[in-house]
Amino acid sequence: MKAILFRQYGAPQVLELTEVEKPAPGEDQVLVKVCAASANPLDWHRMRGKPFLVRLTGGVFKPKNRKLGADIAGRVEAVGKNITEFGPGDEVFGSVGAGSFAEYVCAGEARFVRKPANVSFEAAAAAPVAGLTALQGLRDKGEIRAGQKVLINGASGGVGSFAVQIAKSYGTEVTGVSSTGNLEMVRSIGADHVVDYTQEDFTRNGQHYDLIYDAVGNRSVSDYRRALNPMGICVISGFTNLPRMTGHMIPGPLLSAAGKKKIRGQMTKAAKKDLAVLEELLEAGKVVPLIDRSYPLSEAADAIRYLEMGHARGKVVVTVG
Repeated sequence: MKAILFRQYGAPQVLELTEVEKPAPGEDQVLVKVCAASANPLDWHRMRGKPFLVRLTGGVFKPKNRKLGADIAGRVEAVGKNITEFGPGDEVFGSVGAGSFAEYVCAGEARFVRKPANVSFEAAAAAPVAGLTALQGLRDKGEIRAGQKVLINGASGGVGSFAVQIAKSYGTEVTGVSSTGNLEMVRSIGADHVVDYTQEDFTRNGQHYDLIYDAVGNRSVSDYRRALNPMGICVISGFTNLPRMTGHMIPGPLLSAAGKKKIRGQMTKAAKKDLAVLEELLEAGKVVPLIDRSYPLSEAADAIRYLEMGHARGKVVVTVG
């Protein structure tokens, strides 16, 4: 079978479409024929080995795992003898950690849920990492509740576009922050208000929010605090550079402990129960993944290159077969 691998850290040119052995499912695994996958920032961070923290777990001088791609949607081809939930022919989606840029993937049963029949493989593949990040950030870290005023920074991106729709599903009043060209798109996915960051600073316009969800991480802790209501919470899921991330990780918790306004970071966790929540939202049409561009497997390097530019509207998808 064919799979995308990278042999060393560097630019997308290091990616290779390589012939590798087709995996066979173990007793507790599912073999899925991949129909679509999607690219995430983690892919280009892994590929480049940047920031250096990535290398501490992925290999300092050369990558331990040369596979890319976490999100997947496809059809079950075979299952191990201990698998009871799925069978050959079932359509599933989920996140496998690494390796979805390939024709086949093997992973544990807990990595997948059923794909709704009314959702395309491309849309389902766009959902797992970005959708789980937005869901867990808003619900678990942000303690989102109906009636709140919520601001999403980076509302037109992969995680941000999911965050807008998930926040609306909770019955909140949502403001989305994006560039001029993306304002109408952000409105179209449910934002009640929009802020053009090229014209207006959401931390200095006099508006205050119960919950700020920042998928970009490009503002200071003091900026967030200024835009929060007295009991407000800010959840930061993205970062623009390592100094900015450090600036959030250290003073944020310290200032949160000293006051009523909370600044929190998040780490996305693979959780089948949360994938099931996404499945329900997708099936009900409450969340509709935005797909900016789609690339064939042979052009996965171009997909990652485009995503790395930072201008994708929604998700970038890789189709297989």
